[in-house]
Amino acid sequence: MQGMVIQHSQHLRRCHACTATLVACLLFAIHAEAQDNKTERWGVAAGAGPGKIIVVDKYQEKWQKGKNNFSFDVALEHRSLPEDSSDFDQDYGLPVISARMKVALNHNVTMHKSQDKHWGLAQPVDYDSRMGNVVALYGTFARPFFRNKFFEADAAISTGLGYSNTIYDKDNNVDDELIGSHFLIYFGLGAHLTWRFMPDWGLRAGVDYWHLSNGTLGRPNKGANFVGPTIGLAYMPHFEHVRTMGMKRSFNPFEKKWYVELTAGVGARTLYEEWDQTQYKTPMGEEDYRTGDFKLYIAYSAQADLMCRYDRKWASGVGLDLFYGGYASTVEKIEQKRGVDAEHSPWSVGLAFKHQAFYKQLSLAMSFGWYLYREMGENAKVMEKRYYERIGLKYTLPGKRHLSIGASVKAHSTKADLTEIHLSLPISLQHKSKD
Repeated sequence: MQGMVIQHSQHLRRCHACTATLVACLLFAIHAEAQDNKTERWGVAAGAGPGKIIVVDKYQEKWQKGKNNFSFDVALEHRSLPEDSSDFDQDYGLPVISARMKVALNHNVTMHKSQDKHWGLAQPVDYDSRMGNVVALYGTFARPFFRNKFFEADAAISTGLGYSNTIYDKDNNVDDELIGSHFLIYFGLGAHLTWRFMPDWGLRAGVDYWHLSNGTLGRPNKGANFVGPTIGLAYMPHFEHVRTMGMKRSFNPFEKKWYVELTAGVGARTLYEEWDQTQYKTPMGEEDYRTGDFKLYIAYSAQADLMCRYDRKWASGVGLDLFYGGYASTVEKIEQKRGVDAEHSPWSVGLAFKHQAFYKQLSLAMSFGWYLYREMGENAKVMEKRYYERIGLKYTLPGKRHLSIGASVKAHSTKADLTEIHLSLPISLQHKSKD
């Protein structure tokens, strides 16, 4: 045990040393080119803070033991100056776009299932399982909503990828239901206040939430949700240029647009029913007892949305969603073996409210839907709600047709159902006048 502590302490010191070196190199590179006006658009930042895992339901509450972690991050930040900013930049109050790296130390996030009738045939183990340390690379969009000579407040959203060095393992980490694969999806939200205490330097404090999961591309996939305060230092040579802008919008008018958007998607997922079968209904000694290897199933979707883009930044509307999951037959076989007689159909239909936030070629697409028809068996009636959510990123390809490609996660009560990629085609409903 003492050796493990010493090893972890050495690893922590190396992480801090690497972070300090990276920040120093970035500061030197930017400061060395300070005479070039273009570098005034760039800055760097570093921060750290404690976090605590969020227990999302009574199931997790029964086995979640240690909850505290600690993370630190570094960032390369960019903000367009008033003289060369786009209409989007003006409308968003000159936002900060950054590339970030977060290192989260999760050795104190522990799990243990004690003897309990609800665990079925799963047998308790004599050790605590631990969540692995995570490195995440992601992009952040921070929109200022207040600014004066000394202070700037912002709201931020982040998305990217993460890597966990330790995951679920039936032999030595069997109660880690949070993370079931090394590669993860990262999503974050935050609110921050930066105090400009020197011309080019700011002290930044805030609260951040971040989520890690594999989008059901592996099992287990309870996912890890953290929240905690952060404090850090920011080098921001652009602040003097943007503070006098206030929160002005672009002078260029935006014409409201109505359009229909057609989307086709293909996704993948693992089955909770197979996880439940091997985790709690398979006797110890059998090959599949508490296994972590699961088949990946393909799913398809189509969307037809009526949208109104009433602002350069926003579009909202309603749409009809169609889902096809051929894995319904597999779910039916599993439930039939348990003596469950329930209806199973690969087809699901939903009606959803859609909203999209635009920034140049990128957009964040969100929807909240209600199933008009869904029959995925008895377990789905227990585990799922009648409503569902989607969130994802889109990139509009250059060209007149404005085709966009993207990726999204569909979920039930924030629990991932599947991860998909999609292609969208907008069809304008505006009358085009002839010259």
